[in-house]
Order: sequence, then C-alpha cells, then structure tokens
Amino acid sequence: MMQLDLHGIGHSYFGRSVLTGITLAVAAGEVVALVGPSGSGKSTIAHIAAGLIDPSEGRVQRRYSRHAMVFQEPRLMPWASVARNIGYPLRRRDPARVTAAAQRAGLLPEDLDRYPVELSGGMRQRVAIARALVAEPDFIYFDEPFTALDVALKRRMQDLVIAAAQAARFAALFITHDLMEAIRISHRILVLDARGHGIAGARVPPGVPGTRGESAIFALRQHYLHEDPLFAHIHDIDERARP
Repeated sequence: MMQLDLHGIGHSYFGRSVLTGITLAVAAGEVVALVGPSGSGKSTIAHIAAGLIDPSEGRVQRRYSRHAMVFQEPRLMPWASVARNIGYPLRRRDPARVTAAAQRAGLLPEDLDRYPVELSGGMRQRVAIARALVAEPDFIYFDEPFTALDVALKRRMQDLVIAAAQAARFAALFITHDLMEAIRISHRILVLDARGHGIAGARVPPGVPGTRGESAIFALRQHYLHEDPLFAHIHDIDERARP
C-alpha cells in the first residue's frame, strides 16, 4: 500500500519551470531517500508532497492519516520550554505523550524545562524530532535535517531516525545531499534529475536500515559515486538555482 504518490508533478517560479514530470511513491513503513544536485528541487518536492506548496501540474495522493515534518533548521519557539515546543502539535496538553516523545528522541526529563537558547544544535534538533514524533504520525518528511551537524553528531541523529522509524513504523521521505546518509537511513534511494526533469533512477541498498556496517556503507558509496552513472551529477552545484 503506497502512502504517498506523486504523479507528473511540475512546478514553476516566476514563469520559470523548475520541476517537471516528477513521479514517485513511498510505501507504508518505507524510508525513501531523495538525493540530487544542490538546486535541483529536492526540498521543493518535499514541500509539494507535504502540501506546503501547490504544484503547477500533476497529482499528489496522500493515503496516510497524519504527517509531520523536520526541517534543516529546528524552528523552535524561543520563548517556550522544550516541553512546550514538543507538545505544540497536540490539541491539548498531554505531559505523558510529551515525555514519551522526548525519550524516543534521546532527551532526558531534566531537559524538558530548558529553553532553546540553552541547548546545543544537536539537542535542538532532537527537540524538533520529538515534536514530529509526539503526534504519532504515520508519515514524516525530513528536509535535510542534519546538514549543519558535525559527522559524529549527524550519525547519532541518523541512528535516532532509524530506531524511531522501526519502533513507530512510520514511512518517510528523507531529503539529503549526503549519499552516506541516504545509504544508512533508507530502504530505497531515488536520484533526482540534475535539472529537475523527473526521477533519473532508483537504487535499493542491500539489507535494511540499522543493519549495514560502516565499511559496507562506505564501499557502496564509493561504488555509486565512481562506478554508477546514475550518481554522476549528484554533487553538482547550480549557484543560480532558486533559494
């Protein structure tokens, strides 16, 4: 059962076509990573899929009950405590659910009374992930959430996503420019065409997220980058692309 279907999606900014013919699907319980060159439209696809942007053409079908989104920036309310930030999506206060979501994100009870200004970048992103988990969504969009983190912290955050997806069995579309990250966290990798003209192809890494060793992940990354033509342009940068 596909929980998300995009068919023939197109989008334009100020009359300039930036996406055409985008067709992809995400199954229940599946984590799909979308990679591609900087400026190719990866985040725009996620925003269209989540309903934040209307496409200029094509069809979006969402068959999940509720979704959440984790952005590159944590986007926390600076005047609110960690507990209030996590509980923001809930219609009524539910301390038990807030505490449970915080624990799944690796936060401690004593963290709940702190404020964003008191937290490191990694801790803020944990709060953002807990905020996404608290509403118990069956689909989560991740829009390059760990780009600003260092390598060691990024790996811990990736492990957190893998564990949370396995425990809660949500599906996810994970936008990233980091091929190692895509291999670590996903069941399937989609590669966006360098000019946003459809999905160029897909690859399924061996095994499942959480079972792939670091040496195997690195070897597969090297194979993709140096021997698989599908990945030839994923590190290209178009500085004239839309913001």
